[in-house]
Amino acid sequence: MTDRRHITKRPDGQWQDKGEGKSRARELFPTQGAAEAAAKERLRQTPGGGEVITHRPNGQIRDSDTINRPDPNPPRDTKH
Repeated sequence: MTDRRHITKRPDGQWQDKGEGKSRARELFPTQGAAEAAAKERLRQTPGGGEVITHRPNGQIRDSDTINRPDPNPPRDTKH
């Protein structure tokens, strides 16, 4: 199961990294970029990765990015 993180602006002006279906934010940030970068880094460390969904201040989705954890044992190229 992949983790979905939503980056939204709070009424107090801070940006939050909030898991889908959760009632509380995981962490608060002063800027949207900082919240987005932290959520992406957290998903890189999570087995299976996930999706970061960034919202505009009015609530519309601005961007969506799927983060996959790198394969520790990638396949070798045997043809070249």
